Amino acid sequence: MASSSAAPAGHGLFHQGRTLSMMLTFACTAECSQCSTLSSPRNRDHLPAADALRAIDEAAELGFLNVVFTGGEATLRWDDLLTCIGRASGHGLRTRLVTNAHWALTPEAAETALDRLLDAGLDEINFSTGDEHARFVPLPRVAQAAAATARRGLTAHVMVELRQEREVTAARLLAEPAIQELEPEARALVRPSESPWMPVKPFKVERYPDGVASRREDLPKLAGCDSVLQTYTVQPNGRVAACCGLAMRLVPELNVGEVAGEHTLRTAIDEAEDDLLKLWLRAAGPEAILAWASDRDPEIAWEGMYGHRCQACLRLYKDPKVRAAIVDGYEEEIPAVVQAAWLKDRYVPSRLSELFGTTNDPTHPASLTPPEASATTEAEIADS
Repeated sequence: MASSSAAPAGHGLFHQGRTLSMMLTFACTAECSQCSTLSSPRNRDHLPAADALRAIDEAAELGFLNVVFTGGEATLRWDDLLTCIGRASGHGLRTRLVTNAHWALTPEAAETALDRLLDAGLDEINFSTGDEHARFVPLPRVAQAAAATARRGLTAHVMVELRQEREVTAARLLAEPAIQELEPEARALVRPSESPWMPVKPFKVERYPDGVASRREDLPKLAGCDSVLQTYTVQPNGRVAACCGLAMRLVPELNVGEVAGEHTLRTAIDEAEDDLLKLWLRAAGPEAILAWASDRDPEIAWEGMYGHRCQACLRLYKDPKVRAAIVDGYEEEIPAVVQAAWLKDRYVPSRLSELFGTTNDPTHPASLTPPEASATTEAEIADS
């Protein structure tokens, strides 16, 4: 399907730079402990291809910037995955695949899979590994996939689980023979990063290296959540969530719509933006809200407990004490939330547009609201 030459109109309050996260299946070749999406080899839920393609078409109409294919393990739906990548690419949407690289059984298999993905229109690939993943997909297999990616001139992003005690590290990945055998220019394209492994229980405290778990003194450097109200996730069970997906199946409030008809995303956006807590999360982040709740109720302990902010968000929704504090005191926070949301998502982008012009860079949204619309926008936020 050819990309339209006309710029699509945005929808909703925060229509700049949206991402469609597409979970074609909850099935996975791995069964990691505390999997944030509750995926496993036994989970057979899958999203019909027709629903996936319809959501991609709607994302293009609404001015989304990119489509991320994740799961579960998206490559278990190989033919549908290639079709969906092609549809998104045809609309001019950037595409990304998140995978555990189980398919890279040999260097030749890795090369063949990468060629087919790139031919379909894939722009970026992210690999997941670490102690949990490596129980099911050996690290050399991930290295083979990353090497095949780098040889094609594409950056191989590798997310490595971070815990206090672990065997798999970014350094160990880079030491793998498949990576070491690359030419220096290609080797530089293998870029691992370490991210805290997240328990899916709100009070479970994982052990991390010093300085990883958030404390009150870290709040000034922590921004609001850039996933909520920016990423909309279409799930295999037919639900649409208003964030990136970690633990969203455990939080009914994060699920804001159903895959149905021609206006799946438009309806989900309207539902999600009519929620002060989501606006607050976007403006301040879950750690700041936990700190605010603990000021109101000293029995709410949170410092040093959360290395991954999605687990802090899970705590907001699951802890009765935190929920009670929010219900009791949210009204006094409305003016600050409205102001922060307006500054972050309307005023600042419009000023950047005036100063530097528009761009398709996701960090500098292509469709920006002019300053003269700011007063109307603030009223719209207040109404929600």
